[in-house]
Amino acid sequence: MINFKEKPHYTVEDLRQIVALLRHPGGCPWDGAQTHQSIRRNFIEEAYEVAEAIDEGSPEHLREELGDVLLQVLFHASIEEDAGRFTLDDVADGICKKLIFRHPHVFGEGEASPDSWEALKRQEKGQTTYTATLQSVAKSLPGLWRAEKIQAKAAKAGFEWPDAQAAMDKLAEELGELQSAVADHSNIKEELGDLLFAAVKVARFFQIDAEDALAGTCEKFIRRFAGVEAAAAAQGRDMGELSVDQLMDLWNREKHPEPRA
Repeated sequence: MINFKEKPHYTVEDLRQIVALLRHPGGCPWDGAQTHQSIRRNFIEEAYEVAEAIDEGSPEHLREELGDVLLQVLFHASIEEDAGRFTLDDVADGICKKLIFRHPHVFGEGEASPDSWEALKRQEKGQTTYTATLQSVAKSLPGLWRAEKIQAKAAKAGFEWPDAQAAMDKLAEELGELQSAVADHSNIKEELGDLLFAAVKVARFFQIDAEDALAGTCEKFIRRFAGVEAAAAAQGRDMGELSVDQLMDLWNREKHPEPRA
């Protein structure tokens, strides 16, 4: 039992101390055994849960999920502090300096513009080529988002289709190459990747977030799938008992419901 005094209201500093208590001898064995890599996925999941809370528009849920992300930040910083490499204050110092550097129009005599922002980022990161800006896009991003960011940075070098139709033509070309790959049983993964990359390019021309578009389709699929299952149940049957043709018939009815009289 550690010596800890409960309070009616806690601060960020309290959380910092709680994390230290949990991770150190006498605390929680599980917390003490964790590494950056072992909780890497937790961080990603918590960030997505923040995004879901934002989409819900629930301040209460958002507050909770931001707390979970803050815990992850302090946890990783605590690991580094124990290793003697940096502290949470060093993290704060770094982001403060970055914000001041990237906002000369606020903290200095510069002017605000998207071009100046990008130029400052390249200067800060020592990026001297356009290729370096593409290479800097995090590999851990969801694939569609990473493709979008890479394409946007390439466009700043003039590497862009002239219009949406050209992007659509490229999408059709990639579909043809995928069909050929499937027929030949070769390079299917590569050609599928090219098709998805081209689809993201089309999305950018219409200012559509490809991840959002796919998320919407996933939700639509679930709704229609539920309708198919309900229709099968209404016939007194389990979906697993139906043939593919029967399932597709129910799917098409769900997709194109008959108008009510």
